Amino acid sequence: MMAFVSEREKRERREKMRKKRRRRATVFCGFIFLFFLAVAGSLLYFFRWREPEAELQLQFSLFDPVLGVERTALASERAVSFASDLCVEDEDYATDTVSLTSEAAALFDLENQEVIYAKNIHERLYPASLTKVMTALVTLKYGNLDDEVTVGPECEDIDPESSVCQIDPGEVYSLRELLYGLMIASGNDAAMTIAVHVAGSVENFVALMNQEAMEIGATNTHFANVHGLQDENHYTTAYDLYLIFNEALKYNGFEEFISQSTYTATYTTAEEEQMELTWNSTNPYFTGEAEQPQNVTVCGGKTGTTDEAGACLLVLSKDEYGNSYFSVIMRADSRVTLCSEMTELLSQIKK
Repeated sequence: MMAFVSEREKRERREKMRKKRRRRATVFCGFIFLFFLAVAGSLLYFFRWREPEAELQLQFSLFDPVLGVERTALASERAVSFASDLCVEDEDYATDTVSLTSEAAALFDLENQEVIYAKNIHERLYPASLTKVMTALVTLKYGNLDDEVTVGPECEDIDPESSVCQIDPGEVYSLRELLYGLMIASGNDAAMTIAVHVAGSVENFVALMNQEAMEIGATNTHFANVHGLQDENHYTTAYDLYLIFNEALKYNGFEEFISQSTYTATYTTAEEEQMELTWNSTNPYFTGEAEQPQNVTVCGGKTGTTDEAGACLLVLSKDEYGNSYFSVIMRADSRVTLCSEMTELLSQIKK
């Protein structure tokens, strides 16, 4: 006997089937949505978060002198760009050709980006007044050389027996003139005055120095002051000094500041009188203490001396064809040794 199914029951059954199919479709769509969400999340993680982290690690290795730029050059176009106009050397080079007693030394061909000599160029040493190359670099980058600067009490916040260019509170100089006092007479008082004018405080200026060092890859450098007077947390390397000097050369005026044997500044006293003050270079090639080799012209440089740093000197020179060279000697045992060994180092240019 066949069971009778009313139209109402049929409709209810059909409705149940439709609901069941909708639930299955909803579950299936939910699964598909979660699957694509997981895939999208993975891609977002890889391209949005993971990749910048990898790039940052690459940048760190790029600026690590111990690892060397050459080892990252194949992995990053940025590494190639960084090294393309720089001399790169991780180890001592040609030390058998020149016997130097100074702790560290380097001679680089700036035109061809070639290392001619390298001794302990990544060893951290005290730089003394070679620090002022970075002081000048930061000033040229952030300051206006035409500014009139009133000397403040900060100029006296130094060792009174240290190197000064004899400026006094209340006197007014242009920032340009103070840079001459900094680089020619190695004035610690000028360094302090410049720092306060450019950055608002010495501390802010030192922060800019360390920021600039990191930006140009001088990762073995840390500055604690603007002049180079002894501080255990104030150090650099011969190679980092090359990076700093090479960067400073990019600014108009830097070569002029380091190439003068003498400079006369015109300033206004606190009593508003016009006066003149003459500064003489400490560069031994300008004072006659050192004799430059034949066919080599010393164009300028910077000296530095403290008990802890020893006698230091960096030099910009040119050969008879006008090609430029950077050389530096750190921690010589005396100024006499410094002069003789720098001349011996420069003698390698013609060979």
